Amino acid sequence: MARKNIFGLAEPDPAAAGEIDHTLANARPLAGFEKPLRRASPVGAISQSLGGINEKAQRADDLEKQLAKGLAVVELDPLLIDSSFVVDRLGVSAEDQETLVAQIREHGQQVPILVRPHPERQGRFQVAYGHRRLAAVKKIGGAVKAVVRDLSDEQLVVSQGQENNARTDLTFIERSFFAFRLEARQFNRDVIMSALGVDKAALSRMIALVDRLPGELIEAIGAAPGFGRTRWAEIADLLEENGKRAKAIRLIQESNFQNMTSDERFQAIYDQLRKVKDKARTTIWKTASGGKVVRISETDEKLNLVFDKGIEPAFGSFVEARLNALYEEFVQSKEIAEIGD
Repeated sequence: MARKNIFGLAEPDPAAAGEIDHTLANARPLAGFEKPLRRASPVGAISQSLGGINEKAQRADDLEKQLAKGLAVVELDPLLIDSSFVVDRLGVSAEDQETLVAQIREHGQQVPILVRPHPERQGRFQVAYGHRRLAAVKKIGGAVKAVVRDLSDEQLVVSQGQENNARTDLTFIERSFFAFRLEARQFNRDVIMSALGVDKAALSRMIALVDRLPGELIEAIGAAPGFGRTRWAEIADLLEENGKRAKAIRLIQESNFQNMTSDERFQAIYDQLRKVKDKARTTIWKTASGGKVVRISETDEKLNLVFDKGIEPAFGSFVEARLNALYEEFVQSKEIAEIGD
């Protein structure tokens, strides 16, 4: 009966075939991994042939075991590899990615990526780390060097976080947002601390800060490598002031916002939120006889009318009773204006 290797591909029975071709689901060992077979001499050709078959079968078994343990580097078709189920980066600049592409094109891929057999899609793989290298090889063409390991979800995110942590590759907000997303996926904090290499207090501060920031704002700003925890905390504080959260969301929706670098986007948001409002407009509405009946004050968010009952005691109530009619008149005037446009 044919057995299956770790990639789910059936292998022929050595007793039923003269020679075996062990294909590992589009993965092949790097050059020099296999040992050359000795050529059979006329004497004892049958026994040597059987010996060669057994040797090849044993090498295939050894390679399979190495792949399962993550001890062998193989070459995979990049189109068979999917991203991790949780994103740790908030975008990569086109310039940085082009630099990586140029390096790999000139020197080759020096560091393999880490993948696991996809838990839901047979015959495919899922990246633990090496997303940028994978994207670069896809652009260049050819196979990507990878280590294949059977990883649980917890092992994948720990490997993903620790590799980036060792390379000091993620910014403060990327690490914090990664932690926040992992907790949202029900990973316990021990796993998240292992992934990020932080203690419980630091992790709590990171997650608490992200919880105060709109996710869409973080994603719109991006990695912001020039800014750390202190400045992000200032933005969180500013967003708690009346009307400023909506102001920030409006700003990230402007057409030219994404044309800036990530640091420029952060600074633009920071500057707008810190901007001191213009002093409130104040004026007095007077009657034809000069009576100062209504005091008017206006800010970006409010328009206040204060009626002086000492001059016209009933005027405020008179206006209040007609608010519905005034609003209907206002709506009709807007409709007429829109028709005119």
